[in-house]
Amino acid sequence: MVETVLFWIFGAVALGSAFGVVMGGTLPGKGGSPVASLLFMVSTLASVAGIYVLLEAHFLAAIQVMVYAGAIMVLFLFVIMLLNLGHEYQRDMKGWMASLMLFLVSGALGGILAYRFAGPGGGAELDFLAEANTAAMDAALAEQGAVGVIAEPLYTTYVVPFELTGILLLVAIVGALALAKRRVA
Repeated sequence: MVETVLFWIFGAVALGSAFGVVMGGTLPGKGGSPVASLLFMVSTLASVAGIYVLLEAHFLAAIQVMVYAGAIMVLFLFVIMLLNLGHEYQRDMKGWMASLMLFLVSGALGGILAYRFAGPGGGAELDFLAEANTAAMDAALAEQGAVGVIAEPLYTTYVVPFELTGILLLVAIVGALALAKRRVA
């Protein structure tokens, strides 16, 4: 019971914070800032780490906090400060568009929840799939351990996307530095 309540709390915080990231940290009637959006992103990542803890994936929760909420967010903050994005900021979305997006996201979330709890079978087919996945994951965890279950597909099946993501981040950092140097020089 407590796990279910915590899951819904972490899920609501994650969804609300993710919406704050997309909206750029804007408040009604006020402008937003990239730093506020970054702080919403930290809150989203921390909530996802809390969900990982509830799912007993402690290794993933620790990696989520250390790598994403720690290192990547510091890198983003460094780039924001380096490019001086806090000044001359203009909102991309107008007030009515933000209200429309909030309405659409809320409606979609309500529809998903209504289908899950009141749809055909009350979501029993989803519970069956979750039980099958849980049994398979328990067997894999007993055989390889938590790190092995994550590392094996990451460095075999998904090694190319993993390396391409690293190259993409490196190109983004070099591009940000090149833009900042051009502005300073």
